[in-house]
Amino acid sequence: MSELRLIETIKTENLAAARDLIESGEEVNQQDEHGWTPLNWAAGKGNLDLVKLLVDLGADIFKVGRDQRTPYMIALAAGRTEVAKYLRHLEDRTAGEKQGRPEREYCKAYHLSDFRKFSRWTEGKINWKENGAAEVTGNGGKGEQPSADDDIAFLHHDYTVTASMWRNENVIFNHVTPEWKEFCSTILQFKAPDDLDLIVSAQSAA
Repeated sequence: MSELRLIETIKTENLAAARDLIESGEEVNQQDEHGWTPLNWAAGKGNLDLVKLLVDLGADIFKVGRDQRTPYMIALAAGRTEVAKYLRHLEDRTAGEKQGRPEREYCKAYHLSDFRKFSRWTEGKINWKENGAAEVTGNGGKGEQPSADDDIAFLHHDYTVTASMWRNENVIFNHVTPEWKEFCSTILQFKAPDDLDLIVSAQSAA
């Protein structure tokens, strides 16, 4: 048998044998020729019981192979939803920046009347580009008419609001506070999808 007995056992998804090997001294973070650990393999197979066993017995949830993917990233790519959720939860409990978590650009269109329900709502013109943007001003500027309630504006993942769908251009609101985020979440039902939302959606559509 290969010297990487634990990895070979994980590939067969034999939970009891994997536990026996680790408890008898087998290295839980051993790496194969690709740099993959037992946890990488278990995450890719989507075996939640194996993943939990390895984590409980000391597996490193951030260890990557030559492909620079963490176990979470492997589970995510393989569409292993439950394992990805579990590993994501563990990563979130660990301080510091998480590998493989790029900022996802996202925006959703609303009528201005929806935003105007917020008690501290104001409208301005920041980084304005006239071409392609609706004329939005709630400040009564000279010669300018306030936009109508049924005009469209875009709420972005960073909670700023723009008159066009491009973030940081034609900004009409950027006073992001905890109260504003709460309003967006509870009243507007806004939530930028993350990686887990996307794989669940993909599986539902399949």
